[in-house]
Amino acid sequence: MLEIPIRLRRNRRTEAIRQMVQETELRASDLIAPFFIIEGERRSQTIPSLPEIERVTVDRMVEKAERLHRKGVQAIALFPALESGLRTEGAEEAWNSDGLIPRAIREIKKEIPSLCVIADVALDPYTSHGHDGLVNERGEILNDETIECLIKMAMVQAEAGIDLVAPSDMMDGRVRAIREALDKVGKQHVGVLAYSAKYASSLYAPFREALDVRLKFGDKKSYQLNPANVREALLEAKLDEEEGADILLVKPALFYLDIIARLRQQTNRPIAAYHVSGEYAMVMAAGQLGYLDPTRVFHEALVSIKRAGADLIFTYAAERVLAQM
Repeated sequence: MLEIPIRLRRNRRTEAIRQMVQETELRASDLIAPFFIIEGERRSQTIPSLPEIERVTVDRMVEKAERLHRKGVQAIALFPALESGLRTEGAEEAWNSDGLIPRAIREIKKEIPSLCVIADVALDPYTSHGHDGLVNERGEILNDETIECLIKMAMVQAEAGIDLVAPSDMMDGRVRAIREALDKVGKQHVGVLAYSAKYASSLYAPFREALDVRLKFGDKKSYQLNPANVREALLEAKLDEEEGADILLVKPALFYLDIIARLRQQTNRPIAAYHVSGEYAMVMAAGQLGYLDPTRVFHEALVSIKRAGADLIFTYAAERVLAQM
């Protein structure tokens, strides 16, 4: 016999032992399911670049959310797919108290009060130009003027019963402004999930198709982060935490696992990661060609995100992954 003093394979010998020594566990409660909401009743629309994901009306969203909640999912995130006529230069529909998202919040909280509801706070689904903020005549994104809009948007969502507002716009100072505005009107219980490290990524195209958001000019590099930067992301997250964010989010997830890991070392706040539309679409496309088993790949991907340090994961693969958990 060879003299091998340490035999690590003993801890891999059986399924029982492997489960006993497993270091990272992916749970249903770790997953946040995004929903694309449209007007109407009993309607759904396919999204070509996001197989198995649909735009749905509020009633169908409630039905699907209820099924996910029964399986252990504790939170959903809402995004509006608006008709083009509601999109304006000033994004006024974003704070319409009878708008699509406030109505969806009220309905889901009425039907499933135990479910945590998160809503996006950004202007791009509501602007005619597709940017996350107001724009001046020179095509510059206006920071402080945009924040005033985001405050109104967050207040409407809070009145509708939201659990967490999720500013994804990346304007400087918006977390503090939203937090202070909510506190002033007695909405201290409403949390802020800040998109703290949102990168100017090439992986958002299917999401933009889902919302039918098209940039009329330029790009988002003046407010989203440079994919080459680490320290900038950590500083953004530090500032958001100091300004009152309850949860810090990194987006995208898989291409930025190093950011999640570094942020985990920096903060004791919960960290969320967004397993984005492009990360989902690539795997589904490979699955359709027979190159990969999407469900197994998604499970491995989500485990890697948790292993890097994330506590919560926004993912379009929630249903597929739940089927094998």
